[in-house]
Amino acid sequence: MNFQQLRSVRETVRRGFNLTAVAEALHTSQPGVSRQIRELEDELEVEIFDRAGKRLTGLTPPGATMLPIIERLLQEADNLKRAGEDFASQDRGVLTVAATHSQARYALPHAVRDFSALHPDVSLRMHQGTPRQIAAMLIAGEADIGVATEALASYPELVALPCYQWTHSVIVPPTHPLAQDAERGLPLTLARLAQFPLVTYEAGYTGRSHIDEAFERARMPINVVLEAMDADVIKTYAELGMGVGIVASIAFDQERDVHLRAIDAGHLFAPNLTRLAIKRGAFLRSFVYDFIQTFASPLTRKVVEQALVDGEAGSFDI
Repeated sequence: MNFQQLRSVRETVRRGFNLTAVAEALHTSQPGVSRQIRELEDELEVEIFDRAGKRLTGLTPPGATMLPIIERLLQEADNLKRAGEDFASQDRGVLTVAATHSQARYALPHAVRDFSALHPDVSLRMHQGTPRQIAAMLIAGEADIGVATEALASYPELVALPCYQWTHSVIVPPTHPLAQDAERGLPLTLARLAQFPLVTYEAGYTGRSHIDEAFERARMPINVVLEAMDADVIKTYAELGMGVGIVASIAFDQERDVHLRAIDAGHLFAPNLTRLAIKRGAFLRSFVYDFIQTFASPLTRKVVEQALVDGEAGSFDI
C-alpha cells in the first residue's frame, strides 16, 4: 500500500469516477491510475469501485467505508509534511486564502498588507469564488483559509469561526428620490424601498437571504432587475440608474464612490456574520495562525486550536 494508490482512489471519487480527469489531476496516465486502484484492491482483497466493463461507476459498500479512512490517512500525511516545514522553515512558505469577492476586495486588504509586512517570505495566494466553491477548495486541501458570509458553517468537514458582523446599505445616485428623502431626514422603510427596482447580490451571496427574508416577512413584492456576485458591478448599474443598489456596507467607499449616496439599511435587514473556515483536522503552520489573528483579532491561536478540538469557536465578542 502506498500514498499514490490512496490518492488515486480519492481523486477518482472527487472527479466523478472520470479516470481521464484523475490522471490529469495526478499528472500521470489513465492506465497508471487504473493499475494503482487495482493493486490496492488486490492487496485489500476487496473491490473499492463498482464497474460497468472498464468504466468505474461508483463506490462499493466496502469502498464507501474505506473512503473516510483514506481521506484521514492522506490528510495526516499532509499534516506531517506541514509540521516538518513549520519547524524547518518557520517563516517561509505559501498561504492560500479563498474568499468571496466582497471579502477579498473590501475586508481582507488591510490584513493582507499587515501580514505581508510581518512575513515577507510567505507567499500569499488569493482565490475568489462562491461560498460553495470556497468550501470545496478547503475540503480538497487547495486552500488553507476560507472567508465568506454564506454557507461555510453548514459543512461538517469544516470548522467555521465568526469574524465580524456587518449590515447592508442602499446606494443610489444623489438625485434619486431615496437620496432626497434621506436629505430631508425621512427614514428609509421597506415599503418605500419596494417602490423601486433593485440591483443586488445573487442568491447565496453576501447576505442576500436576509434581504429576501425581510420582504417575505413584510409580504411585500421584491423586484430585483439585476443580480451580481460583485459589489462593484452592483454599484456600476445603480449609478447608471438601472435600479436601487443594495450592497454590504463595507463595499461603499465615500472617497471612491463619489457619484453615489449610501443610506444605512441595517434596520431593514438582519445583520450578517462573516466566518473564517479551516478544514477540520488540518495542521496549521504558525504563520496561518498569525494571518487569522491579523484578520480577526479575537481569533487567537488558543481560540483557533480549541475550536479545532471542539469543532466550534468559544464565546468572544465579535
